[in-house]
Amino acid sequence: MDAKHSRQNEDALSRRRALTKLGGLAAVALGGGAWGARELLDAPDADAAATGPAAVSAGLVSCVLTPEQTEGPYYVPGAPIRRNVTEGKPGGALVLRLSVVNVSTCKPIKGASVEIWHCDASGVYSGTAQQGTESDRFLRGVQRTDAKGLAIFRTIYPGWYQGRTVHIHTKVHVGGNVVHTGQLYFADTVTDAVYTRSPYSSRPNRDPRNAGDSIYRNGGKRSTLELVRAGTGYTGSIAMGVNRS
Repeated sequence: MDAKHSRQNEDALSRRRALTKLGGLAAVALGGGAWGARELLDAPDADAAATGPAAVSAGLVSCVLTPEQTEGPYYVPGAPIRRNVTEGKPGGALVLRLSVVNVSTCKPIKGASVEIWHCDASGVYSGTAQQGTESDRFLRGVQRTDAKGLAIFRTIYPGWYQGRTVHIHTKVHVGGNVVHTGQLYFADTVTDAVYTRSPYSSRPNRDPRNAGDSIYRNGGKRSTLELVRAGTGYTGSIAMGVNRS
């Protein structure tokens, strides 16, 4: 074998090793926005054998099944289909960008129904008789994913209540079946900054923080939103890997 062909073989091997490493990164980081790694794997100049369903079958690429967590006591069926769920509730602006992907193929799922619900800045849920909000539906909604598997919501940064860290509940429905029930979390440092402002600042000393929440400790780190400042608020993104059935 001449030197030219030897260098070409070495380059190809190096590229395949790099792609395999990216696949591992996607498996670890999917919950916090691993699309960058996945897009690199799908780049036109990547070897076809190292991308797509064939790569999944070969073990070169893998996605992580998003942790299942309890739906909690405040789930109410029949949430309205809408992007803006705020209903005038005060709080820091939060846009959620929730992607749904097939954990078997790493491909986006179009037409999945993504449902969210969470408490207001005072720690109160809508739709609950014990909190006097049985007829209300604020901070609840459903959106269907687009061709990229993306559902977008406009809401507010959640408040807190005793016994739980700050979180948002979610369900994913595909073909009429619930394929995921989980919770989405926030970095404590971001919550600390948000809670210095009104209306959150009127309720100091939140407890517990993430590490002190038993539900968070059971997979919450992999369900933590990637938060980016957007004006005076935030955009929170996450990709949720689910089984289609």
